[in-house]
Amino acid sequence: MSQRRWDAVDSYFSDLLVRPDPTLDAALKASNAAGLPEIAVAPNQGKLLHLLARMQSAKRILEIGTLGGYSTIWLARALPPDGRLISLEYDPKHAEVARTNIAGAGLADKVEVITGRALDTLPTLAGHFDFFFIDADKMSNAEYFRWALKLSRRGSMIVVDNVVRDGEVANADSADPGVIGSRRVIEAMAAEPRVSATGLQTVGVKGYDGWAIALVIAD
Repeated sequence: MSQRRWDAVDSYFSDLLVRPDPTLDAALKASNAAGLPEIAVAPNQGKLLHLLARMQSAKRILEIGTLGGYSTIWLARALPPDGRLISLEYDPKHAEVARTNIAGAGLADKVEVITGRALDTLPTLAGHFDFFFIDADKMSNAEYFRWALKLSRRGSMIVVDNVVRDGEVANADSADPGVIGSRRVIEAMAAEPRVSATGLQTVGVKGYDGWAIALVIAD
């Protein structure tokens, strides 16, 4: 199998099941024009996040890693009228681009982007969240997972992006920080009796990677 085949399948799914969205396209265009890294989730992945949040009937969502707000928009669209999403972003430039994109999507009243190091801002949050999307610096994934668990309730869902790392997650000898961070969060999930979790490999326009997904099953 080749990257060309993966791209073709993603395009097929997105063309039929996601369909063009001028608002999301504009968010990507603005992010690229501002020089942000082109590492946002793919359209079909964004739609999956949206569907998962809707299946959770999520009213409060916490995102760690905003980038330009592409995944934020997908998630915020899953919220009910009284729903709320908080997104944590380390880079002030990224946060500003995201706020503009979120406002352009008509979601500024539902979304708050907090700037700063997530491990510093997480302790300022209160209450429980129904859905978590973790897509930030990989070395801190295990710490982010533990904070998500603190801020969760029974039934909350925690999704962690980019854990497969071209398959290197299975390499216990890897010195790559992203791989080490991915292994740490998988091991943290495995050791945590309050969650039921799994890992998922993906291929597509984002290459060979995958997600870890945990459901909180006990308080």
